[in-house]
Amino acid sequence: MPKKLLLSCVLLAMLVLSACSGGFKADHEYEVEPFEFTNQHNEQVSLEDLKGQVWLAQFVFTECTAACPPMMMNMVELEKQLGAEDVEDYKIVSFSIDPEVDTPEAFQEYLDMYDVQDQSKWEMLTGFTQEKIIKFAMDSFKVIVADDPANDTVIHATYFQLVNQDGKVVKTYNGYAEVPYEQIVKDMKALIKEGA
Repeated sequence: MPKKLLLSCVLLAMLVLSACSGGFKADHEYEVEPFEFTNQHNEQVSLEDLKGQVWLAQFVFTECTAACPPMMMNMVELEKQLGAEDVEDYKIVSFSIDPEVDTPEAFQEYLDMYDVQDQSKWEMLTGFTQEKIIKFAMDSFKVIVADDPANDTVIHATYFQLVNQDGKVVKTYNGYAEVPYEQIVKDMKALIKEGA
């Protein structure tokens, strides 16, 4: 076989293999700013505590009657699918957007309302001011959290966001409707494998 043809075959094979490797590809890289908040067990949880793990973030609050219940049910479904795929090394981190109402005890009661498989995977975080979470959501996750004076509630994004082992937000998914469960599971598996 001529050298030129052999080289072409090798290059083609390399391209095919790299296309099939299925490695993780980030959509963006937003740096999560350092934090230390309180979880549902009244324990402090910091960004440093989560480093080295893949985690899914969402913004919710216990008195929400519109977007949050579907988001929580969707996250529970996602947890089930991750379990079915034997994905274990991850966390689910929910940030309160109504921290005055969402005490650790209220957040624990809220979590108990859902059919959660493994509560040790869930960090329900509160213990900060409303102003802090508004700024934190925008600076770290590029999502809006805002007071709605028209009906005395809080407007918030309905995304699930994937954070890598270095504390960077790398993907954003719809967490409210048409949740891409398969893609999230695939992305998490690839990201965990990459960091192993």
